[in-house]
Amino acid sequence: MFKKVLVANRGEIAIRVMRACRELGISTVAVCSEADKNALFAKYADEAYLIGPAPASQSYLNMEAILAVAKNTGADAIHPGYGFLSENPVFAKRCEEEGIIFIGPPSHVIAEMGSKIRARNLMMKAGVPVVPGTKDAVEDVKEALDVAEMIGYPVLIKASAGGGGIGMKVVHSREEFATALSSTRQMAGSAFGDSSVFIEKYVEEPRHIEIQILADSFGNTVYLSDRECSIQRRHQKLIEEAPSPIMTPKLRGQMGDAAVKVAKAIGYVNAGTVEFLYSKGNFYFLEVNTRLQVEHGITEMVTGVDIVREQIRVAWGEKLEFEQEDIVIDGHAIECRINAEDPLNDFAPSPGKIRRYRSAGGPGVRVDSGVHTGYTISPYYDSMISKLCVWSRRREDAIARMERALYEYVVVGVKTNIPFHKAVMRNPAFRRGDLTTGFIEEQNILEAVEDVVKADSEKGATLASALEAKDKKVAAITAAVHAYVNMAQKTQR
Repeated sequence: MFKKVLVANRGEIAIRVMRACRELGISTVAVCSEADKNALFAKYADEAYLIGPAPASQSYLNMEAILAVAKNTGADAIHPGYGFLSENPVFAKRCEEEGIIFIGPPSHVIAEMGSKIRARNLMMKAGVPVVPGTKDAVEDVKEALDVAEMIGYPVLIKASAGGGGIGMKVVHSREEFATALSSTRQMAGSAFGDSSVFIEKYVEEPRHIEIQILADSFGNTVYLSDRECSIQRRHQKLIEEAPSPIMTPKLRGQMGDAAVKVAKAIGYVNAGTVEFLYSKGNFYFLEVNTRLQVEHGITEMVTGVDIVREQIRVAWGEKLEFEQEDIVIDGHAIECRINAEDPLNDFAPSPGKIRRYRSAGGPGVRVDSGVHTGYTISPYYDSMISKLCVWSRRREDAIARMERALYEYVVVGVKTNIPFHKAVMRNPAFRRGDLTTGFIEEQNILEAVEDVVKADSEKGATLASALEAKDKKVAAITAAVHAYVNMAQKTQR
């Protein structure tokens, strides 16, 4: 097994990887920017090294600085986490050139899946269903218009190198097509250095469902579970659950088999996620995430498989310890991404110092976080505070548990999206499992968020209000249950 692993990331995911390493008896190396030199993940690692100023371009995206630390510390492998360099084929290739194991798929696989056009064509050859559209990048406006007319409006113009919802535009008519094509090309060129775009049919009212896969270098590939990821803002996920509320054994088998077919078609090794759109009984290949997903924890909760541990084992050259028939889904798990952002201000980031912090706890609750009281949310990076995950035997019980956990969660000093999550958990459509990627707009969730904020403010029914109270003694002994708060206040009086 590896003796030492460098984690080329920060925050909660760095700690998550280091925990898996610690359980495997592997020493860990952290790399950090000036902004993170006192961060929890840097303290948790066995060794930590400064690699540059706060901007990610000068630190967490600085390949050569990271590789230099790996070589100087004798690290056998690098785990990229998610984001930053995790899906950069050049970085994976540089690791290979330096004789350092990249804990992820081979560089050529990352490169292949980085082009949505190449990925689509590979899937069509493998017999995996894709959304109707062009096989190649569109160059000529007339040609593109002909394709749009053939598949029917609305259509989606997508950047081949796009991701995270950037470089996509929905077109509803011929009249707006030329302008949309030009602007999408321009956006793709400036954002990704690649202005090529393609066209596909716009799938209306879809669900976003993904399949977690694991593959070793001996040809063994399994799918672990499906995840429902339809609740998004600006094409970025906010709430995920496993399994999907609509999933049946038959549908899971069909989508799981398709995901395995995808993995085998591209020679995939390590952990990955195959994303699909699902609408009106049909599913379509969307993309492959060639890395660990943010939401991997809920799959771990319902399958009992430590995905990060398996990533490390596979990278070391070991076989998967289980086969497809060994995977059993037990219960239901939900994840809420707790972000420092204001849902009532278009989810604008809310950087600043956390003056008081108390995460949720109790049965069936998991919190992956890298923050604490006194921690400063930096404007240079993603605004995530933590991933709040819950598990219970049934979905309705998991929702109730998440409501309780959100009630307990206290973050004072920055705005958070906790009121948003409370509003979603209470929403009748969510509780029924009626979800689409347009859920936030369709359900007018932000109006409900206003009601949550107002109710919490008027009733003082949260731990946050207690922690902000003048009476510090009462605040110190306040627990999550409102009745206990009242009792404590009466005792003090």
